[in-house]
Amino acid sequence: MQRALVEERRAGRVPDLLLLLEHPHVITLGVKLEAARSHLVGTPELLAARQVDVHEAGRGGDITYHGPGQIVGYPILDLRPDRCDVHKYVRDLEEVMIRTASDFGLTAGRRAGLSGAWVGADKLGAVGVRISRWITSHGFALNVTTDLDFFNLIVPCGIQTGGVTSLARATGRHVPLADAEASLVRHFAEVFDLTLLEAVHTVHP
Repeated sequence: MQRALVEERRAGRVPDLLLLLEHPHVITLGVKLEAARSHLVGTPELLAARQVDVHEAGRGGDITYHGPGQIVGYPILDLRPDRCDVHKYVRDLEEVMIRTASDFGLTAGRRAGLSGAWVGADKLGAVGVRISRWITSHGFALNVTTDLDFFNLIVPCGIQTGGVTSLARATGRHVPLADAEASLVRHFAEVFDLTLLEAVHTVHP
């Protein structure tokens, strides 16, 4: 669906889009496959027992986990003519997650030389993008009520230092996914200066 919508956006048949979803348990590998696979810790037997698929995603970045309780955002945007800056695009996605964390009383930020949104030394949200002729795909993943134990199957994003956290763990309370999603949507519109119109499309695996 994402690939098809990228081509629709390139042809001008759809406007800029933001897809928000939860994935079933899956580990995704970035384009540097050899490095990403070296950071897969879980054995095939353990992955099968925990019903975790492994998928080559074709995005930037290393290895990460997606699953229930995590909001994944796939912006499909045409960055032309005035947003053709890959570094700024990644920083803007981080900013969306940082502002969302603030809505729940958390001070999140960046770590030098690394992508994502961080609470101290723990990663709250990941960024992994693909940009083809200035049309974006893939995007970000924000841990809301994610079972963080699944991250023990990998070295998250290939980073040896620091852990992984979620809005629920960092705040010490339950955070409804709908509340986190509403916050993400609002801040995405602010950061990218867009007016959002909601469209709901449910896909069951």
